Amino acid sequence: MGFLQTLRAFFCGIDRKDAPTAPIVKIDMPRPEGLRHYLKAVPTQPAVGRRPLVIVLHGSGASAAQVLGKAFPPSPLSLWLEIAEREQVVIVAPDGAKRRGERAWNDGFVAIAGNPKSDDVGFVDAIIDRAIADDDVDPERIYVIGVSKGGMMAYRLAAELAPRLAAFSAVLANMPVQAAYPMPGIPLSALVVGATADPFIPYSGGKFPYTLWFSSPMLGIETTAAVWRELAGLPDAPHIALLTTHQGSAPTRAMRYTWSDSSSALEVRLLKIEGGGHAEPSRKKRYPGMFKRFPGLQNADLEIAEEAWSFFKEKRRSAAAAHAQSVAGEAPQPALND
Repeated sequence: MGFLQTLRAFFCGIDRKDAPTAPIVKIDMPRPEGLRHYLKAVPTQPAVGRRPLVIVLHGSGASAAQVLGKAFPPSPLSLWLEIAEREQVVIVAPDGAKRRGERAWNDGFVAIAGNPKSDDVGFVDAIIDRAIADDDVDPERIYVIGVSKGGMMAYRLAAELAPRLAAFSAVLANMPVQAAYPMPGIPLSALVVGATADPFIPYSGGKFPYTLWFSSPMLGIETTAAVWRELAGLPDAPHIALLTTHQGSAPTRAMRYTWSDSSSALEVRLLKIEGGGHAEPSRKKRYPGMFKRFPGLQNADLEIAEEAWSFFKEKRRSAAAAHAQSVAGEAPQPALND
């Protein structure tokens, strides 16, 4: 990398595009709390059958535009636009409600008084209805992925909209210790991503004192994954894999823990980024180098959007529901200790 490229990477980051992307349109939707907005990307090629839907939730203070690569800094989740065009997927990125000039989610953290009071669960539910009606989305293949506060919102959606979803992913996000929504009661396939050196999301749970009133006590990453594993009735011993170390990943590394069994349509996966900060893993979408100290190192062992798509694409709502009925009434297994 030359001097100018290095300088640009330090201040601006890297946003590499290797394939065609699905075009984006902005949609307005009237809601009881006022006019809401979301971005939608539909593949340019004619559909062969009904398409899956992936709902992408931005972090606090970010936006739908940022998470889809249309605003600074470069977002690893913007790779969903390439996946959409290649795999015939409809992508929707809603904007959170405005709170003190920034966009945020009513993610169910009771102790955070500054959270918006908007009905974000109802907003996403209405988006799903419209995508089915307008874009012939397959109701069997609806998935949610969120990062940071968007990941916390993904947990709430997984708890409250479980009958509509086939799987979900929460990236760099934990569940609250005290939630405004009931604990999940319907099993779902879950991809949970956590980093051990994240300065905002304590891997072992609790709350960092310096986050003041912007956060509240949360479960640990492994405890959060165990909530979904126990609910699905999956074996407590995971399959463990160390992902291939990429040159740009040092001194971080990615470990994949997978809970599944041959009789189950459900799967729970934990990606543990050892030494990673508050940055989604990616090789093609790199945050500015000046972010290395805070919010921390970005792993390059995998593309988080591709990892999520490989996790999502074979999951079906009806298969998950059938398995949920088969395990109903079984006693939960012990949780992981953080």
